[in-house]
Amino acid sequence: IVVGKILEKDTYAYGYDAQAGEYGNLISKGIIDPTKVVRAALQGAASVAGLLITTEAMVAEVPKRQSPAMPGGPGGGMGGMGGMDF
Repeated sequence: IVVGKILEKDTYAYGYDAQAGEYGNLISKGIIDPTKVVRAALQGAASVAGLLITTEAMVAEVPKRQSPAMPGGPGGGMGGMGGMDF
């Protein structure tokens, strides 16, 4: 019902004042355009989201570098064979 009455008028600022319970020129009553409120809220949310993304990237941990395992030592060979020293 409210939307129907508002659409009947061709006036840009005509709308329903829910607090007073009456129809009229919303700009002359000091009621701002709700579109501006939504836009401001979205801009604020986008700004905060951008800060969170940047902050998360700056706080991220550097991956630890894994060093390769130590190679094995030389084999023990066959012991007990005297006279073969070079």
